[in-house]
This record gives sequence, C-alpha cells and structure tokens, in this order.
Amino acid sequence: MSKPITDFDVHNLDPFQALIWQYEMGVDEAIADEPLDRFKASESLSRNAANRPGFAPAGGQAAGRGPSAARPGPGSGPRPNNGPAQSGGMASVPADGGFLLSDTPHEARQSARDAAAAAKTLDELKDAIEKFEGCALKKSASNTVFGVGNPEAKLVLVGEAPGAEEDRQGLPFVGPSGKLLDAMLRSIGLSREEVYITNILPWRPPGNRPPTTAETAVCEPFVRRHLELIVPKVVVCLGGSSAKALMEEDRGITRLRGTWKEMVFADGAKADLTAMFHPAYLLRTPEQKRLAWRDLRAILQKLS
Repeated sequence: MSKPITDFDVHNLDPFQALIWQYEMGVDEAIADEPLDRFKASESLSRNAANRPGFAPAGGQAAGRGPSAARPGPGSGPRPNNGPAQSGGMASVPADGGFLLSDTPHEARQSARDAAAAAKTLDELKDAIEKFEGCALKKSASNTVFGVGNPEAKLVLVGEAPGAEEDRQGLPFVGPSGKLLDAMLRSIGLSREEVYITNILPWRPPGNRPPTTAETAVCEPFVRRHLELIVPKVVVCLGGSSAKALMEEDRGITRLRGTWKEMVFADGAKADLTAMFHPAYLLRTPEQKRLAWRDLRAILQKLS
C-alpha cells in the first residue's frame, strides 16, 4: 500500500511526480499558461486595501484616524466624480473610450447590443465579438468560438457554451457531444455543412461550469444578431441556458423541450423556435434519446 502524500511531500516532488499527484487529486486541465499563487494575490489585495483612506481593520477604527475622523466635517459632501471608477487599481480606460469590465452587466449588455446592431455581415459580427471586452470569460478562454456551417441555412442550432475541445479548436461542437450531434443530424437526413451551429456564449466558462445568468444576458444580443443575419426557418436551442435566453422562459429544459414559439427578428422576419436536450446531456443519460428522436422528427416536419 502506497504512503499518503502530505502537504510537505508535495513541495518536494519532482515535476513528473507532482503531475501524477495533481491528476490523482482530480486536476484534468490547466486554465492558464502559468500557475497563479493566490496567497500572494490575497496579500497584495490586503496591502492595497490597508493603504486606502478610511480602511478599518476588523474590530478597529480607520487606519491613521481618530474616533471623530470617520464623521464628515462641516461643509463636507459627496466626492466629485472625476472619471471612471477604479476597482482596486486594476481597471483602465480603453483608448477608444469603450466598455470597461468594471461597468455593470446592464452597461455591458447595452454595449453588446450596440456592437451587434452595427454589424451588417457575419464577418463584421465576428470581429465585433472578438473586440468585445464586456465579458470576463474572454480573459480565461483560449479562443473565441463564433459559429460554423451554412450562412444561408434553414436550420440553426444554438448551444450553451464551448467545451474544452471547442475552446482549443475555436469551433462549436467538435468534441464528443459534437459527434453525437452529427449523428442526430444524419438521422433526419442533414449534415453539419447544411445547417449552422453556434452557442449562446462565444467563450468557455472555466471548468465547463454552466453559464451564469449575467454572462448569458451580456452575450445574448450577439446571438440574436447572429440569427437575424442568417434568417433561418427553424432555430433549435440545445440545452437549458440557450432555451431560457432565446425562448424567454424560466422553466427548465425538461419542460421547454418539444414546445414551440415564434421568434420575431428586428427586421420583422420570423422563425419557429424550439428546444431539445443538449447532446452532452444525452451522452450522460442515453435513455432520453427517445425524446430527442421525437424532437428531431418534429424539427424535420417544420423544415419541410
């Protein structure tokens, strides 16, 4: 029986042994080029906070101030707004005066809406997404995953977010779930080249976690403009995140799958909108494939 590795032993392992230990602990991928020492980062934040005027340690008064210093004196008032708010000294003003990550999700969504509306072609939309700085996921992703397929397709499939393989290749649905999706399309006589495939989010959430409501809301204008430029006949949401966003529903995917709504674009064009289980979910729960087959036949009927 092997001897358990202690914290002391970890720091004395050679690189290969350390890699084996990390694998046994459940580490399956790196999300940054270099390891991040979060202890040093925490110490740095603490020092920055301690140096700010009015900083008060737990159970104490503001550093360098007396009991009465915390109270505003006569004639004091709110401080003037001399520029964009800084967040721990990390935010900076873009040279083009564009969106800051320190802004609110509402401002980020409005920035995305403006950038999407200005795009007149798919190439322009892709360029706008790649320049967009309003979603923090972009910082940890390797690639921007835009879309692939026929830009004049009658059927558009909208997934949730890129996975690890999609993030590496910069293409949607190229991993195991992508292979299943290809098989599902073949079952109704279609191929990947005949349809168009994209995601609600163009950047992968770390660790393949589900997208947050805020992340989905910020990136949604890009997806809607994506659909307006293609003008499909049928739009299929793959998974709960895309279904809730595009169908504007709070119900889960189990209740939304198989239901249909009419989607109206900004120019007045319309498309039939539905939802079905994500291929990744079907890989984990193959017994649900019978419902997916039922949904696929309904989609084929709408297309024909």
